[in-house]
Amino acid sequence: MSENAFDLVVIGGGPGGYEAAAYASEHGLSTACVEMNAVGGVCLHRGCIPSKTLIRSAELLEWAKDSADFGVTVEGEVRFHLTAAMDNKSKVIQRLHKGTQSLLKSAGVTTVIGRGRLAGPNRVTVASEEGEKLLEAGKIIVATGSAPRLLPGMVADGERIITSDHALSLSDVPASTIILGAGAIGMEFAYILSTYGSKVTVLELLPRVLPLEDEEISKQLDRLYRKRCDIRCGVKVTGAEARADGVAVTAENEAGEASVFEAEKLLVAVGRRPLSEDLGLEEAGVVVERGYVRTDEVMRTANPDIYAIGDVVGRLPLAHTASAEGMVAVDSILGRSPAPLDYDLIPRATYCHPEAASVGLTEAKAKEKGYSVATSQVMFRAIGKAVASGDVEGLCKLVAEEGSGKLLGVHIIGPHATELIAEAGIALRLGATARDVARSVHAHPTLAEVVMQAAQRLVTE
Repeated sequence: MSENAFDLVVIGGGPGGYEAAAYASEHGLSTACVEMNAVGGVCLHRGCIPSKTLIRSAELLEWAKDSADFGVTVEGEVRFHLTAAMDNKSKVIQRLHKGTQSLLKSAGVTTVIGRGRLAGPNRVTVASEEGEKLLEAGKIIVATGSAPRLLPGMVADGERIITSDHALSLSDVPASTIILGAGAIGMEFAYILSTYGSKVTVLELLPRVLPLEDEEISKQLDRLYRKRCDIRCGVKVTGAEARADGVAVTAENEAGEASVFEAEKLLVAVGRRPLSEDLGLEEAGVVVERGYVRTDEVMRTANPDIYAIGDVVGRLPLAHTASAEGMVAVDSILGRSPAPLDYDLIPRATYCHPEAASVGLTEAKAKEKGYSVATSQVMFRAIGKAVASGDVEGLCKLVAEEGSGKLLGVHIIGPHATELIAEAGIALRLGATARDVARSVHAHPTLAEVVMQAAQRLVTE
């Protein structure tokens, strides 16, 4: 086999692509990972990781301002330095980037930097500043990810109208910011920017913030964030004009009444679009609908030698979804007949403060599926560890099948919700009942007791 011939070529080096490549190489497949910029992809360089470092800065700023209650005083005014926060973000990215490079190298993966494109049966061309390279591939995984989505006719100039990519590299905290979209990305930046000192207005087309989460979670976050932001739901943005001194956004409410919102910057956070253009997909026999690559349950496209994973497929566009889909795709290539992913069992997480996380069905979805539903809630203010930590906002809500007590969904808003949801994910995967969780002894005092206590309220005998 020539040095440019591989059993598997993965196009895209994000968390789905690089983990699939490493897994495949560790299991005997000669593997190349093609990445246009730097391995780690959007998640590491322009998404999950940099946003979490900036969120940590915001958390520390809030804790420093409130630390006197815990006997810790800060002499003088607590000040925030954006440049230092951005420098720390860059150091974190650099450290993890080196780790990802080492992971691929130790796994035996050949990393190729450049833009990958399908070039006929089992062939991938890679274009870079050094020219074009041709790779031969027994199988191919497309893991090209996504980019920020804009409204029709809207152009992000990087100065007045920005996306999350731009927001992660701000040189100054804007005096005022309009955030378009109250999903996970929008609410995370609402937390970051409002804590840093920007006056934030959030505009959301749907009736509530975090519209894909359980309604009780949305209500809790809406109540808390109206104390720090101007929240407007049920608002349709009809235009945005960048001006010399800021931006003007025109919008209509549900009654059709028009309003104009003005701020220094507009951050567009209305979701992400798949990066499937000009990849040679259709010519290779791959079906693409509305930009998304269509696959079967094991991530195989209409061309049996080509698989696709992650945001470019779009079933549940999260970094850990892409990684899980990559494992399924590689296992299929290895002939292992993997079980399809159950997307209801993939956790969803929003890292604002308080955090929100969920797994399984919302109460509304469970009822839509025909379940007779029982629910319970426990507030974090009833949990000793939360009170001792001074972080008491939020709740845990369980959704179970009435009668059997089988858990259908777990929804948490509160301290460390994105960590606590892991227990719930395991419970749902194992088909646990509320009784199983209620009788599983949890250490005291811990935040995890909120899940146990919510389960106890569903046990009737």
